Amino acid sequence: MKQQTDIAASLPRRTGRAPKKKTGNSATPPVKSSKQKSAQADKAASSPGTRPARKKRTETERNGERTRAIILEHAARLLRENGYAAVSLRQIAAEANIKAGSIYYHFSSKEEILYHVLEEGLRVIVQEVNEAIAKLPPDASFRDRLQTVIKSHLHGLLRVGDYSSANIRIYGQVPPEVRKRHYVSRREFADWWDRFLMQAKEEGALRKDLNLSVVRVFVVGALNWTVEWYDPKRGSFDEVADQIYRIIADGLSIE
Repeated sequence: MKQQTDIAASLPRRTGRAPKKKTGNSATPPVKSSKQKSAQADKAASSPGTRPARKKRTETERNGERTRAIILEHAARLLRENGYAAVSLRQIAAEANIKAGSIYYHFSSKEEILYHVLEEGLRVIVQEVNEAIAKLPPDASFRDRLQTVIKSHLHGLLRVGDYSSANIRIYGQVPPEVRKRHYVSRREFADWWDRFLMQAKEEGALRKDLNLSVVRVFVVGALNWTVEWYDPKRGSFDEVADQIYRIIADGLSIE
């Protein structure tokens, strides 16, 4: 846990809030989750002026959200360290300092907790990528877009390292129904990367002989595994992110 805290502390802080409307590079659309798409559909279906006012959360609801967050944080760390089969609801409750029976007020099962751990790691990455892209000028080059996406992907990944590492380490162990449910979000992010790379190829910024599916799997896989080896004592986040970008963009050979 100490190492993960050090990693998070070493990351550059993001300042400001994400813009409500995308004002950056219109050629690179933001990543949209299934929940966002559903919310957008609901919004489109309602007539102007008829949308209900946002309900103010009560103190009980805020406390419940904080407790849920604490449960997920400890669950992510336990899953990362011990694997799916070795972690019980009783262990998670003990680490979160709540009664074992109380966990059911927040999550219906261990599988439900697992699903939200998987989703949270990806959600933060998507959020970081969207915020970074929104700040780019409309005429940003592919190299600038690529560097921005790589750096923001890495920043989100390492900011929630326990979630990210748990996702990587235990994805093959989780029950099929949880994997199938989380796969929707994974597939949406993969599809976004495919469109991002296809756009670059159409612009003439990538070699025509490249298989973009292979490129996407290689690049995203390389980025995701940094959470397993990155050590801020061996170099700052910015230095590591820039070197990874140069390797991906320029390769290794000087010829």
